[in-house]
Amino acid sequence: MSTDDLGTFLTARRAALRPQDVGLPPTPHRKVDGLRREEVAQLAAISVDYYTRLEQGRVQASAAVLATLARALRLDEDQQTYLYAVAGKNDARPRRRRPVQKVRPAMMRLLSQLTETPAVVLGKRLDILAWNSAAVALYADFGRLPVARRNYIRLLFDHPAIRGLHAEWQHDAREAVAALRMEAVADPGDPELAQLVGDLSVQDADFRTWWAEHHVSTGNYGTKHYDHPTVGRLTLDCDLWTSPDGPAQRLMVLTAAVGSPSYDALRALVGSAC
Repeated sequence: MSTDDLGTFLTARRAALRPQDVGLPPTPHRKVDGLRREEVAQLAAISVDYYTRLEQGRVQASAAVLATLARALRLDEDQQTYLYAVAGKNDARPRRRRPVQKVRPAMMRLLSQLTETPAVVLGKRLDILAWNSAAVALYADFGRLPVARRNYIRLLFDHPAIRGLHAEWQHDAREAVAALRMEAVADPGDPELAQLVGDLSVQDADFRTWWAEHHVSTGNYGTKHYDHPTVGRLTLDCDLWTSPDGPAQRLMVLTAAVGSPSYDALRALVGSAC
């Protein structure tokens, strides 16, 4: 098989799909059948130029890109097998999940001692690994969510209550996407990251746009504004502390200036949850 076979297959698959098949709005007076190249690139969170070169056989696709293309083009199991075969990546599809992330004991002790301020341990891909009761009072009971959904950026986009909690959602979500971009640099071949990006790219137009912008940020600190249904407006400082054994785990802590209205409101919120 050759890169020409891959390009022919990609062209055929996008021609077989309509915008509404992949969650895109239909547009009048289309000059081509099926999806445009730029629409596939948007859904797969890759550049139009890169996707064009894939169809033209001028570049090889990585396993991560193939995974996002498979989701973007709604390929079934047989079509995915063929996709990897023509790309020369028969064994590239991830069959095993990465080792389960475990919170370091010292991080857990620190989390348990933070009783008056919301705190969350974030792992790779901004997965939510652990949290305290104050974080539950502020956000949601993460323990009631399926493990696969316990991801900060996924909840920011698809959990209505958490999305509505952020008074400046667009700013916060865009910064979270930029932070996820930084995560991708550390492990570009991570299949679970590719799945997360692919899922959100299909589900949310804002995510597709911001991911394609390639804006990056460590997101280590900042100010967040919340509209909480119980205590109203909260203005909290958000700081992320990196584990000393590497960047795989970070502690996110939200605090308010002592004596401020947000400090009093946060104390009332946390106290009511005890």
